[in-house]
Amino acid sequence: MSSSPNVMPDIQTLVTEDDTPVDNMPSEKQQRLLTEPLYSSWTGPGAGRPFLAAANVGVFYQVRNPAIVPDVFLSLDVQVAENWWRKEHHSYFLWEFGKPPDLALEIVSNREGKENDEKKDKYARMRVSYYVIYDPLRQVMPDILTVYRLNDVGYERQASFRFPSLKLGLLLWEGAFEGVPGAWLRWTDDHDVLIPTGKERADQERQRAEQIEHLLVQERQRVERLEALLRRSGIDPQQG
Repeated sequence: MSSSPNVMPDIQTLVTEDDTPVDNMPSEKQQRLLTEPLYSSWTGPGAGRPFLAAANVGVFYQVRNPAIVPDVFLSLDVQVAENWWRKEHHSYFLWEFGKPPDLALEIVSNREGKENDEKKDKYARMRVSYYVIYDPLRQVMPDILTVYRLNDVGYERQASFRFPSLKLGLLLWEGAFEGVPGAWLRWTDDHDVLIPTGKERADQERQRAEQIEHLLVQERQRVERLEALLRRSGIDPQQG
């Protein structure tokens, strides 16, 4: 039951967090790999368009109903309140942000999460544009990665892992994150280029700087060799 547009709902009795650790290490790392690069390296959905990416934060879509807690969600054109320590800003209240998240993602770690039935139905009722199920061990889904797109009546599966309206895509990537090798789910930009983590981007910039320095050293050595040849021929290179 939604609240009247002129009456703010009383959220003081809502449970916005329970302080109970619920995630395993692989899920926790995967969640950070799907949120940190968006803030450190993504150019965003467009100039002047803010976004909010979060992991394990409650999304309240009806006042009297408990929150649904996506492993990761992304919402465009919204931003957190400056006084976000106030309870009314602790969670993602649809009546505060004015819109549902654009994408919700669930990471399957057991067979109890109801990712492909109860949660999918809730996200559809909430009108979340894209719903992603990442099931690395295929515990509840036939495929490792499943993407649903919202239509007029509910979700339909889409074959592509791209989200044109978000200027993002997803990629199954083999590599190491924070020293842990394995298969990971990663974001790509609207050109299908992997969005690096902050550390990866810093490493890339350092490598480019080292390459430039190497080229400068090579050029300096070439000039010095040429000057030495000129001197041996009786020509002073300093006199042009």
